[in-house]
Amino acid sequence: MGYAHVNSKGQKYFLNSTLGGRNKKTIYFFSKEPKSPIDLPEGFEIAENPLTKLPLLKKTAKK
Repeated sequence: MGYAHVNSKGQKYFLNSTLGGRNKKTIYFFSKEPKSPIDLPEGFEIAENPLTKLPLLKKTAKK
């Protein structure tokens, strides 16, 4: 099914990915409907925008 995140308002978002741009880089995005759901990629973590409560995908800090 892929990774799903429930924000502090109780809304459920799904992590999706697509290839975009001239170099065909992987673009990660959240949506309310699963379009092309994926699991959480290694080396990334979920954060939440404090104003909009939308989930964000962030790279984890290297140790």
